[in-house]
Amino acid sequence: MLRICAAVSAALLLCTLAVSSPPFERASAQTLAAQAKKKVQKKVQKKAPPAAAAPKEQAERGPFTAEEDDAAVVPGIPDARAWGDSETDFARLLPQASGPWLAISGGGSDGAYGAGVLTGWTQSGTRPDFAVVTGVSIGALIAPFAFLGSRYDEEVHKNFTTIGAADIFEDRVTRDSLFDYWPLKRLIEQQVTAKLLAEIAVEHARGRRLFVATTNLDAGRRVIWNMGAIAARGNEAALKLFRDILLASSSIPGFFSPVLIEVEADGKTFREMHSDGTITAPFFVVPDAMLSPSSTARPPLSQLYVLVNSKLGPEFKLTDRNVPGVLGRSIAVALTAALRAEVMLTYVAAQRHSISLRIARVDQAFDHPSRGPFDGKYMQALYEFGVAAGKKGTAFDAALPELSMRAPGNQ
Repeated sequence: MLRICAAVSAALLLCTLAVSSPPFERASAQTLAAQAKKKVQKKVQKKAPPAAAAPKEQAERGPFTAEEDDAAVVPGIPDARAWGDSETDFARLLPQASGPWLAISGGGSDGAYGAGVLTGWTQSGTRPDFAVVTGVSIGALIAPFAFLGSRYDEEVHKNFTTIGAADIFEDRVTRDSLFDYWPLKRLIEQQVTAKLLAEIAVEHARGRRLFVATTNLDAGRRVIWNMGAIAARGNEAALKLFRDILLASSSIPGFFSPVLIEVEADGKTFREMHSDGTITAPFFVVPDAMLSPSSTARPPLSQLYVLVNSKLGPEFKLTDRNVPGVLGRSIAVALTAALRAEVMLTYVAAQRHSISLRIARVDQAFDHPSRGPFDGKYMQALYEFGVAAGKKGTAFDAALPELSMRAPGNQ
């Protein structure tokens, strides 16, 4: 009985955390769990991983201290990363190229909106070349392709219109998660190739930067990964690290396994535990300290686009009176509130420092029904909605979005 309850609860939370999207909240916890499980069971026999692809990271980790973790670096790539809450540490990674920055948020399957906006933006003929692209969670999976430009629009399109729940996870408990993410791991391995890294390395050498955020669970801190510097390393270890970071940024703790990343400090090698970037960063621009009113440092940019793969306003839902219903709804509300707070912080900082800010988010008017997690028809509709907004030039708005805690019509 406990196993059944845990599976139902986990399925709802997986959808809520990975998607953080109102359409998913309309379905009951039981429906979401059943649909996710049905999709996985339908495809798993065709897609089962070979024995060699099974998780091998079951060995115990060696202990290390906070001081060692604070000083740790990736062997052979000293500029591979920085603490995302440190102005001085992050300053090491800043771009040499000038131009607008693009920050892509998390949002699970609602990343279809961001993919559509990028494609429509290309079709409008006004999409700029970005000096910096940052990504968190699903935004991390989009970011490398957005960084390389419009020639990868179709690749991103396919990712949101040809995949389903079975391409993301299997309903199987592992040592440290309620679901197994081997399908997502394989998908990343298929799409992130040595050729892709070589192209990113070329752009990095031009002074552009590609950043991805993860959460270091051991330190309880945000980490910003300098993906171009990793790509420039150009060997198999760099390719594996690049893939591992994307997987880690998308891994919901407890529901997907964290990713272990090897680092060293003072000659000692150990493995950190990294997980979903949205835990510490709904989206990332610069360390929050640089955005605060007390900071004397000016953020190193003059033009910023924030692509939010979610609605920002609340929606009414009659919550089911059970543990999955109450807990899932509570987490969804908390995540949306955190996203609104980050948007507000960024907007106020942009006003104070005369940074041109444009924010895109899923319009409250979008109401296409969803049948469950990673529903193909829902993602296709949301993708097309994003394309239309990007092509018409209405996706990004200079005005602060309506951030009231009241739902539309209840003012």
